[in-house]
Amino acid sequence: MTSRPRLFADILPRPALVRVAAGFGLAVLLALAAGPASAALLPPGFFDMQIRPGEGAAAVEADMLAFDANTGVITASGDVLLSYQGFTIRADRLEFNQKTAQLFAVGSVAVKDSSGNLFEMDRVEVTGAMKEAFVDSLTITTSAGAIVTARSVEYQNALATILTEASYSPCGLCIDSKGRKIGWKVKSARMIYDREKASVTLEGPSIEFLGIPVAWLPWFWVPDPTQPRAQGLRMPSVDYSETRGVELTVPYFVPVHKDIDLLLSPTLMSRQGFLMHGELTWRIPQLNGALDVKASGIYQLDKSAFAGLPGDRDWRGAIQTSGKFKPYQDWTVGWSYAAFTDNAYLSDYELTDGKSWTNEVYATYLTQPTFFDARVQRFNRIGNYSADDDNRQGMNLPRIQGQHVADLPEGWGRINLSGELLGVHRGLDQVGVYGAGAVPYVWGYEGTKLHGMLEGAWENQIIVPGGLTVTPYLGLRLDAATYNRNAAPLPAPYPNQPDATLFSATPIAALDLRWPLMANWGASTHLIEPIAQVVYRGSGVSKVGITNDDAQSLIFDTSNLFSYNRFSGIDRQETGARANIGAHYLGTFADGSWLDLVAGQSFQLAGVNAYGVSDQVQVGTSTGLGTASSFLVGSARYGTSWGLSGGAKVQVDPSVWDVTRARISTDYAPWGGWFTLGADYTYIAATPALGTDLDAHEITGRGSVKIADYYTLAGSVIWDIRTNSWVRTDTSLRYDDGYLGLGGSLYFKPTTWGFGVSLNIKGPDGAMAF
Repeated sequence: MTSRPRLFADILPRPALVRVAAGFGLAVLLALAAGPASAALLPPGFFDMQIRPGEGAAAVEADMLAFDANTGVITASGDVLLSYQGFTIRADRLEFNQKTAQLFAVGSVAVKDSSGNLFEMDRVEVTGAMKEAFVDSLTITTSAGAIVTARSVEYQNALATILTEASYSPCGLCIDSKGRKIGWKVKSARMIYDREKASVTLEGPSIEFLGIPVAWLPWFWVPDPTQPRAQGLRMPSVDYSETRGVELTVPYFVPVHKDIDLLLSPTLMSRQGFLMHGELTWRIPQLNGALDVKASGIYQLDKSAFAGLPGDRDWRGAIQTSGKFKPYQDWTVGWSYAAFTDNAYLSDYELTDGKSWTNEVYATYLTQPTFFDARVQRFNRIGNYSADDDNRQGMNLPRIQGQHVADLPEGWGRINLSGELLGVHRGLDQVGVYGAGAVPYVWGYEGTKLHGMLEGAWENQIIVPGGLTVTPYLGLRLDAATYNRNAAPLPAPYPNQPDATLFSATPIAALDLRWPLMANWGASTHLIEPIAQVVYRGSGVSKVGITNDDAQSLIFDTSNLFSYNRFSGIDRQETGARANIGAHYLGTFADGSWLDLVAGQSFQLAGVNAYGVSDQVQVGTSTGLGTASSFLVGSARYGTSWGLSGGAKVQVDPSVWDVTRARISTDYAPWGGWFTLGADYTYIAATPALGTDLDAHEITGRGSVKIADYYTLAGSVIWDIRTNSWVRTDTSLRYDDGYLGLGGSLYFKPTTWGFGVSLNIKGPDGAMAF
């Protein structure tokens, strides 16, 4: 015997409301019959049994449902079961004739009454009060707990279903264990499902929140998501913004071909007029991929909304295209490209996606031991930027990266090979000065740079008696770079970079020593691991890329304490001999709590200290690594069984024992979760050499409390300790019973404030219903 969803799925859509409600309608159809019983084997008036309204739901199960539009006969077949309040009918099939209103059970029919009496026959007509029971008290509870009711159902043809007096509630009776109304319910005088148009129409729909009617419409229409490629309208949307006004979008889908889709999204805006947006998707199965083309445009009725900005123009628009294919095993190729009238268009009209910021063509090869990626890229500045700013953005012409790992026979370690070719072209210099000292930065030089790097290394992990782990590392790095400016020198105070060519070879040797020591006390476990590294890079050339385009970020902390090269890209490299010393502790305790600590320091032993060599973006200045003895760094993470958790990082200058950087975060959520507390503290010391003249010194406090079942009050405040003033406060009140979420929020800043409201309607599985 199969479940109800199998019976209904053959003719009705899968969304919860429509699918289940229509299923109930089917049960009604199967009981619509009138007149005396025709089978002599049943007692007279058998189907006129006394019905106890509200004491049970009707149920129909079958393997398959078929509808003949020509004869008006609905047939449920395959191990059919029809049951209600102890009465059951089993048969090979049930046939309901809409024209004659007759219902017959046919083939191996077995009828059992509430007393357990069994009647068997080949065919019987179902009539009488059983029909009234289905019609008057028809209710079904889905496996997810939702309840659907319908007064009657009608199949006008093979493609249209009409439900009368239908209702749907995802939370069943929507009464919690304390007798309170929860959730939401939808009622409709008529619900019409049109398979051909892939739509559901509700006539006179109303919605209730917490048992209270809150909205009524004369008519409502929604698309059927079970037919995503059916031609027709899609779900409209309404939005508002100050620059665009009230806007209405009504998408229309066109299946141009079995592999080509077109989605048109015309939008009418009260302030800016009509925007047309279209997206074409072409799937190419032979290449295991698809391409997209998007185009949009608008003639702005009120361009003054963008006065003084790039959007202050009559006509605006964009064309975007992207593609991704897997033509061969392990290979992926693709592209993305966007062209627009101005840099702010896509963001002003909320048309950006993940590909809007990069124009590129790429090919990627990926297997377990090998990675290869080749790209040509141009980066788009999305927002209120001028065309000159576009010329300051570097283009990667090209960027090629590769890595291969080869395991040698057991005991001999592995070979690592990596390489990169970075070509950068920039039309204009990208410069700026910061701080009272006017510290100059050149984020990118005008001209063309090409930098190639190839590195090969061998490493092997050896565990010696006593548990000491020794990992030797031997490698060689080759760099070749050239830079051609072809432009006038930069004015003071910016550093200039003349045309140059560079070739360098860097031998690398390193030794990593770790000695994990473990101790157990009862149910508690403690791991202490002293760590020591010695790294030698035999070159005095730190700026191996001539100009620094991809190694512009460096913060020294425990995440890179034990690293052979801390620069983020190939344009800079560590040089000389360096030792990294530290330790790791991990404790797990009997009560479920745990603590993870890391601390250490780095020392320049010999040669040129790359972290003491500054470049045009000030990388190397004040990193905490530029002296013979680095800053001390430490971190902690912890969690307890009673709800307290958090972490901290700190950087300390041991020459004066000043904290130069710190962050602490802690949260408390006790068992039961009826309230939470949390705080974050951030400190970054002023560094005039980098152009930061003032300390960053902030603390954030946050908390929430359940003031009643389903109601949560939350708030946070950000306080600037340096200025002794608040930066922002947020407050919110939220109701959420698992089916209905309502909320309001309010924020304040020193010069402004704002508010927001939210509404979440969820289905029985917790997912958004609308």
